[in-house]
Amino acid sequence: MAVAIAVKARLFARLREQAGVEIETIELPAGSSVGDVYEALRRSHPGLEPDRASVRAALNQEFAGWESTVANGDEVAFIPPVSGGTHGVGVLFELTDRPLDSRRMETAVTHKGAGAICTFTGVVRDSSRGRSVTHLDYEAYGEMALAQMRRIGDEIAGRWPEARVAMAHRTGSLEIGEASVVVSVSCPHRAEAIAACKWGIDRLKESVPIWKKEHATDGTYWIEGEEAKSAL
Repeated sequence: MAVAIAVKARLFARLREQAGVEIETIELPAGSSVGDVYEALRRSHPGLEPDRASVRAALNQEFAGWESTVANGDEVAFIPPVSGGTHGVGVLFELTDRPLDSRRMETAVTHKGAGAICTFTGVVRDSSRGRSVTHLDYEAYGEMALAQMRRIGDEIAGRWPEARVAMAHRTGSLEIGEASVVVSVSCPHRAEAIAACKWGIDRLKESVPIWKKEHATDGTYWIEGEEAKSAL
């Protein structure tokens, strides 16, 4: 069948290492699906993860099912499980390779009606899963990560309309003791601020495409969900 469309396929974290490529143009017949794109990649790169249950797909920076139809010019990303708006609620969302400042995040959400500010800071520790950790690398699908952060801001707006939220995540190499993520939420009352902050960090760990590679004394590992997968 004649080629009718071309899509840009992107691979991240462990999948990128398995394939040895980050971006590739895939040519397919019209009417092809996200799953067809992945199978085309696997034919070109046999080392790519064969178990689709260990892979999530995104179509034009939105999570998508394997059966979703792709069109000419679409961007299809394949990502491992992550490591983890309106009403003016979202005031600051960012990815950065520079050190995080929790006070800056708190200042961003401060206003006269804020009776409480709750801040969560995630810090790089020196041990994980019984291994001694030397440092971490964080990688993100930047455009989609920021879009997902804003979506979490919208979710918080729906649950706590008077909340304001700021969140930032590091990328690149981090040493032990450095902050990897900060979520700060202000609300009129402490119970709301605590609940909204917990919601924000939990949703960030579930849905924002950011991956952690642990460098340990016995090797390097991509952390996907609750699993550690040995890096190449």
